[in-house]
Amino acid sequence: MSSAINSNTISSSLMAAMNGTSSTASATASGSAVNSMQNQFMDLLVTQLKNQDPLNPMDNAQITSQLAQLSTVTGINQLNTTLQSLMSAYQSDQTVQAANMIGKNVLVNGSTLNYTGGTATFGVNLASSADSMTVNIVNSGGQTVDSFNLGSQPAGVVPLQWDGTTSNGTAAPNGSYTIQVKASSSGTAVGAQPLAYGTVSSVLNNGSGTQIDVNGVGMVALSSVAQIY
Repeated sequence: MSSAINSNTISSSLMAAMNGTSSTASATASGSAVNSMQNQFMDLLVTQLKNQDPLNPMDNAQITSQLAQLSTVTGINQLNTTLQSLMSAYQSDQTVQAANMIGKNVLVNGSTLNYTGGTATFGVNLASSADSMTVNIVNSGGQTVDSFNLGSQPAGVVPLQWDGTTSNGTAAPNGSYTIQVKASSSGTAVGAQPLAYGTVSSVLNNGSGTQIDVNGVGMVALSSVAQIY
């Protein structure tokens, strides 16, 4: 503010707020810290006005600028507090909604296919329509045991099933396989996300957001759910 005040006696947070150099730290400060900083600023301003040199008074524009900076810091802190409250409420609401999925079958982002006999369900999520889509079923040794071209497919979720029959007509052993997908449209690659299938067993709310535990797949983000059965 004015050279009449020794900046060494001012807290670093207050100086940062007045100089506009620590918006990140100020934005994450608690409400009580911001209130304390406001009080320090006003005490400093009043003291400075009382002790200014009458022959060299403070510039009104400088005072206005400093007040505006403090107001901005306070506004940012209040906005962050409001956003954090909204995010917390949103995450809690997500958890409640996700709890209704327990016991339901879902397709989620993942390339794991657990075959236990009969038919195994999986899927593909296409970013756009494709005129050609090929799916490979790969065993734990990296060998392709079955491959099929599904031709033209629309954009979005494409539910699929595998009967466990290999490309040479024999029955594949039970176990974990990997889904590999390639899709294209007019020779241009199309984004194709493999989807794993499983039953939701529980819901977890942590620092990473709402997650669900899918049997045979593991913990996945709620946002990765492509379809619910």
